[in-house]
Amino acid sequence: MFGGKIRHPVHTSGDPVLGREAEPILAITPDVVALARDMVEVMYRYDGIGLAAPQIGISRQLVVIDVPAEKDTVLSPGEELLLHQMPLALVNPRIVSSAGGMASREEGCLSVPGIYAQVVRPQRVVVHFTTLANQEIEIECDHLLARCLQHEIDHLHGIVFTDRLDSAEAERIARPLAELREKGRRRNFLREPKK
Repeated sequence: MFGGKIRHPVHTSGDPVLGREAEPILAITPDVVALARDMVEVMYRYDGIGLAAPQIGISRQLVVIDVPAEKDTVLSPGEELLLHQMPLALVNPRIVSSAGGMASREEGCLSVPGIYAQVVRPQRVVVHFTTLANQEIEIECDHLLARCLQHEIDHLHGIVFTDRLDSAEAERIARPLAELREKGRRRNFLREPKK
């Protein structure tokens, strides 16, 4: 699980990079485009649906996602626009507003391997971001896409999903989380991908 030799290994819970505010990206340069491509490759290699640059040790405001459409749901305007464009890179994404009440759903994280917990988040969000083509987009989204975006944008602000747990869920995962952090401490907080 730890000690990977790949180009951009995923950093695990306890690594200081995951607790920092990420720096905004000031221009869409070839380096930013290359980083986004690398991040998509890492996301797929670790079987994820989202990845933020701090998770690979790069404290920049860049997120990649590849969220599948959920069956039997009415798509929001944002889902209609974005789901067929996956994978997608979002530069400097931010939550503009939220609505639709709160909902609990199980979440996991590539930086917290093997640990899942119920997280309460807004059901619907409006997100503003810039594409790699330097197009600014503001969309309303719902369902898994809204949750994934909130989760990944949290990473840009030094927040991991385990920071958002209620006391019962935090207590339930406390031991495995402490064990994960101890293993990480011994191995530079780096994780190998699945074989």
